[in-house]
Amino acid sequence: MAEIKVPELAESITEGTIAQWLKQPGDHIAKGEYIVELETDKVNVEVISEEEGVIQEFKFEEGDTVQVGDVIAVVGEGGSSSAQQEKNEAPSETQEAKAPVQPQETISEGDKKDRPIASPAARKLAREKGIDLSQVPTVDPLGRVRKQDVEHFENQPKQQAPAPSKAKAPVASTAAESGKPVERIPMSRKRQTIAKRLVEVTQTTAMLTTFNEIDMTAVMNLRKRKKDQFVKDHDVRLGFMSFFTKAVVAGLKKYPYVNAEIQGNELLLKKFYDIGVAVSTEDGLVVPVVRDCDRKNFAEIESDIAELAVKARDKKLALSDLQGGTFTITNGGVFGSLFSTPIINGSQVGILGMHSIKKRPIAVDDERIEIRPMMYVALSYDHRVIDGKDAVGFLKTVKDLIENPEDLLLES
Repeated sequence: MAEIKVPELAESITEGTIAQWLKQPGDHIAKGEYIVELETDKVNVEVISEEEGVIQEFKFEEGDTVQVGDVIAVVGEGGSSSAQQEKNEAPSETQEAKAPVQPQETISEGDKKDRPIASPAARKLAREKGIDLSQVPTVDPLGRVRKQDVEHFENQPKQQAPAPSKAKAPVASTAAESGKPVERIPMSRKRQTIAKRLVEVTQTTAMLTTFNEIDMTAVMNLRKRKKDQFVKDHDVRLGFMSFFTKAVVAGLKKYPYVNAEIQGNELLLKKFYDIGVAVSTEDGLVVPVVRDCDRKNFAEIESDIAELAVKARDKKLALSDLQGGTFTITNGGVFGSLFSTPIINGSQVGILGMHSIKKRPIAVDDERIEIRPMMYVALSYDHRVIDGKDAVGFLKTVKDLIENPEDLLLES
């Protein structure tokens, strides 16, 4: 027998949630083959087996929280043929292992009262904490109590602990009394982390936002003329992000405090330009980083952004893809946002928000009004580091370069 443990994930990550098992008990697994996907605060990590053989048992279930070093599975000797034989010869054991999730058990009132349906990890924790599982509410549609339900119940103030008769109706004070339909959904680990960090940023920074608007006529015309040839030459689409990234780099060089970070009583002025680009995924917003944007051309920036976006949506981002950004760009315009105040990302001191391009009447001079494609842009910044003059100057630099995109060639 051999044990499979949760490996060291990263310096700042000590635990994860089992997102899904990629193998099942009785399956044969080769050394180096993936066995489980863990969801951490930052990325999803696929864990490989360091042993070859037949999976004998899992120590945790999907949705359980595991620590680095925890034994999560046991592997025994055998090949794929013996694994299949083991499945055929021991159906009762497999059925017993799966019994807690059978629908007929969940509808039995006697079972609910006498022996609540719960995962092994939940039962173990409840025994250790002296908690009656019949009093623990669960959001599982089949009524199964999981480890995180027990943890949540334990952390509740005693006066707020629901009575046994209300174990399945934790929202009675609001929804049940009104008779309105509701759905209670547990937050994913990523969403919990995002929520926590956004609150931390708003509480620990003196955040302000300044706005401007950009006439997108010139850059849209340039893009229209060059986009087909750009794809032929570089095999990547020419979007607006490369223009804004290059304009941001020029602004950071001109106003270096926008590219800074507070460390204790010192300011760290960064002389490199690793730009985070916010990407929306099913699990929430992530900000992978495009490295050394001052040294890359438009095609290289567009290629990096496209690659990182695909990795983000496929949950294949590595921790290194998310760390070390000096400034962030977020584009709410892709969802139709006209105006917003983005929140600073992590330890950075500035973030640029792009928005929808809308045609509006603009006074070109004293005699002419024309319909132009306009975009509102917002710079949220930490006033502890950046003065209003630098913030406004930085945003105007971005505006001027986007409205005169040929000037970006001189800045590149």
